[in-house]
Amino acid sequence: MTTRISHWADGAPFDGRSSRTGDVTNPATGEVTAQVALADTTDAERVIGSARAAATAWNSTSIAARTQVVFRFRELLNERKEELAAIITAEHGKVLADALGEVSRGLEVVEFACGIPHLLKGGYSESVSTGVDVHSKRQPLGVVGIISPFNFPAMVPMWFFPVAIAAGNTVVLKPSEKDPSASIWMAELWKEAGLPDGVFNVLHGDKEAVDALIDHPDVKAISFVGSTPIARYVYERSSSNGKRVQALGGAKNHMVVLPDADLDLAADQAVSAGFGSAGERCMAISVLVAVGPVADDLVAKVADRTRSLRIGDGTR
Repeated sequence: MTTRISHWADGAPFDGRSSRTGDVTNPATGEVTAQVALADTTDAERVIGSARAAATAWNSTSIAARTQVVFRFRELLNERKEELAAIITAEHGKVLADALGEVSRGLEVVEFACGIPHLLKGGYSESVSTGVDVHSKRQPLGVVGIISPFNFPAMVPMWFFPVAIAAGNTVVLKPSEKDPSASIWMAELWKEAGLPDGVFNVLHGDKEAVDALIDHPDVKAISFVGSTPIARYVYERSSSNGKRVQALGGAKNHMVVLPDADLDLAADQAVSAGFGSAGERCMAISVLVAVGPVADDLVAKVADRTRSLRIGDGTR
């Protein structure tokens, strides 16, 4: 029987009403390993409603108490990061060492969020004008949405949700439907860390789920990472709905090799960048520009190194 990956709301799995599902595969073998629920608008309303219901209580929870939960999440994640890395490898395909590196980079943001008491300090300026003093406050928005890509199913969500939660917001994460299990594992870890139900929620799906998040009036901000066309779509539609939005689009890089470069080093770096993380990261170096007479020698060195690459199952 194929495993079903459900949404997460109110601190527990939530199957949803939609009958639509998507295949989750092991990219090394092509085997279908699970079916992920694809939300409809009713399911989205249920998950967003969970975040909305928890927002007031979490907002009024002391910064010290919120920080203690983030600290516990950090400790649990550090102790069990190999588990999360194995899930990433099984659904994304990157090798275990690369997956573990992804988790470690996400862990750095969790550690950053542990310093939230200092980061949330406001400001006070006296006599900015005659008889006028200025005070500034930093307060949570309420419900915030995260739409994250397939290439870093743990690290990219962790760019956002540790800080959002520590700051007093509640979160709805819409992960990629290609590798959704990491998000549920992290939801379970938050519950174990003592996060109140409804503060961290997961909504699986495709465009219908995305549109529900960016159109819903209770979702006050959207953070997105993905392709440039979709980033533009998310930014325009979210901002037109009055939301704060950060939309990070395509970031593929060119590598320029000058005539005086160390070609062995350049070839090593090009191959590592191009094939690391299954070639699916912003630093993958899609284009290598060779300046002057070095092109033929550089191509030969790159080709020589690719012949020795071992590809296949990332667990082996």
